[in-house]
Amino acid sequence: MQIKGETSVNKLILLFVFDKMESPLSERTLLDICSSSNGWINYMDCVVLIQKLLGDGFICAIPGVEETLFTITPEGRETLANFYINIPLSLREEISRFVKNNSSKLRTRQECKADYYQNKDGTYTVFLKILAPVQPMLELKFVVPDKKTANTIYKKWEDKASELYSVVYETLVD
Repeated sequence: MQIKGETSVNKLILLFVFDKMESPLSERTLLDICSSSNGWINYMDCVVLIQKLLGDGFICAIPGVEETLFTITPEGRETLANFYINIPLSLREEISRFVKNNSSKLRTRQECKADYYQNKDGTYTVFLKILAPVQPMLELKFVVPDKKTANTIYKKWEDKASELYSVVYETLVD
């Protein structure tokens, strides 16, 4: 349910998403939630509104290792508390349902980064990271024999990162 031409309501929708997610979000994640996955706000409008909310002091930027994260400010929470009723009830329910069903997956995707490239000798290097707001929690670098292996590791990283982190941590600390 996209509300066209309603800038103030769309700002409230973004604030509502921040409030429901209860954690800082990257611009990429926010655009995915509000535009790509759900179509609540037009993509380009969403990009502009993030900057307007930042300028108005309703959200603030947290410089991160890989990308800037944004979070709702006390002023943003107060504005949302006073005006959330302007967001249609059906949309508030839809956003709440989406966040409940997808928040952990979205956080994981935002925190787990992977990439790979081909080396001069034909092998591939795979970079894997688990990011925290200030610095990486874990960084791994693998050299693998072929692109198929690199791509397999790349695709599995998001699902296996927390499990692997736990195993590495417990193995090294015990």
